[in-house]
Amino acid sequence: MTQRVLQDFNIKKKKVLPPPPPLPREEIPPRLRENRHEKIREKRSPRYGLWVLAAASIIILFFAISSIFSSAKITINPKTKDFVLSQALSATKKTESGVLSYDLVTLSGEESKQVTAGAEQEYLIYAGGTVLIYNAYTSAKQTFPMGTKLEGSNGKIYKIDTKIIVPGMAKNGTPGKVSVGISAVSPGEEYNSGPIDFKIVSLKGTRKYAKIYGRSVEEIGGGLSGKSRQVSKADREKAAAELTEALSTKLFQKAKDQTPKDFVLFSDANYVSTEDPIIGGVGEDGMAKVSVKGTFYGVLFNQKDLTRKITDSLLDDASKSDDVYIPNLAGLKITLENKNEMLFTDATDINFGLSGPMKIVWRVDAGKIIASVLGKSKSEFSQILSKYSNIDSANLSIKPAWKSSIPDKSKKIQITINYP
Repeated sequence: MTQRVLQDFNIKKKKVLPPPPPLPREEIPPRLRENRHEKIREKRSPRYGLWVLAAASIIILFFAISSIFSSAKITINPKTKDFVLSQALSATKKTESGVLSYDLVTLSGEESKQVTAGAEQEYLIYAGGTVLIYNAYTSAKQTFPMGTKLEGSNGKIYKIDTKIIVPGMAKNGTPGKVSVGISAVSPGEEYNSGPIDFKIVSLKGTRKYAKIYGRSVEEIGGGLSGKSRQVSKADREKAAAELTEALSTKLFQKAKDQTPKDFVLFSDANYVSTEDPIIGGVGEDGMAKVSVKGTFYGVLFNQKDLTRKITDSLLDDASKSDDVYIPNLAGLKITLENKNEMLFTDATDINFGLSGPMKIVWRVDAGKIIASVLGKSKSEFSQILSKYSNIDSANLSIKPAWKSSIPDKSKKIQITINYP
């Protein structure tokens, strides 16, 4: 009992002492001092270093990817100028330096349709066709009045339908020639014929007789005497007009499709020469075939040469050497002087007028622009492009947006030129 009381007494009396205060740093032995800091570094350094390294890696990767996928887009509005054109010009078939030249496109074609014939009746129809009259006698032109008689190699007599002027021979001996329609002097089938030669009756007995002559272009037909079903004159003329218009449209489109991209074919700078309509026989169904043959002649200009000729009087000397073009060049109105078949077949020079609203556009060399801005600062862009007189305005867009310089590789630069 006494022992237990003593034990309780001892427990109650025992005191818990507080930990001793830390020694000042200078009183800590150097060995213990170093070990303590090493433990602190061991606790803190690894985690801190990993975070710094990760952040640095992300930043480096971000910049690397941004550099790889950086790009620039340049949009350019070229310089333009509007004019209302009204010019008188001339051109030649000859190739001469500094002179506007032209080429001629020639196409032939045929259109036909079925036409209802009239009731059977008595007909007196004169055969007809087209003849080329040649002048191999003199360099002077020869004139023959309407009604001049021609003797065919088939022994039949025909007469020309209009007055003609046959050009003289060329210096190289090439005969002058002109096309003219002819008609038989009497109606009847006996005047119908295939291609034949002709002599001019009025020249018989002179030296001109053998040197001024004619040759039919095609068969001579249509002659008739007796009862028959025929297409009326009104229906024939209506069909011929429709076929001529269709043939002209068809041949112009064909010529346009074949025109080289560097040339221009004006819709009004052409001529279609047609022959008299050919009327076929009337079938059992009462229909007859009406056909029209024709030849298309069109004037072709080199776009660059014609543009230079037009702009010579519109631009100042500093701009004449610039590369320009006219977007609506083919849409200008052209007026040819003395527009007829001879102008297209025999003439070597033409005079014409061009008129209408137009726009001159300055071309921009995209490769040159890209080369001048490679690797340049974004702030330099406007100054660089201000040196190009053929640019009206430009816009630069760089990705990523925070980049302040244009890529230094041309494949990373996209350029768009807003030509009208």
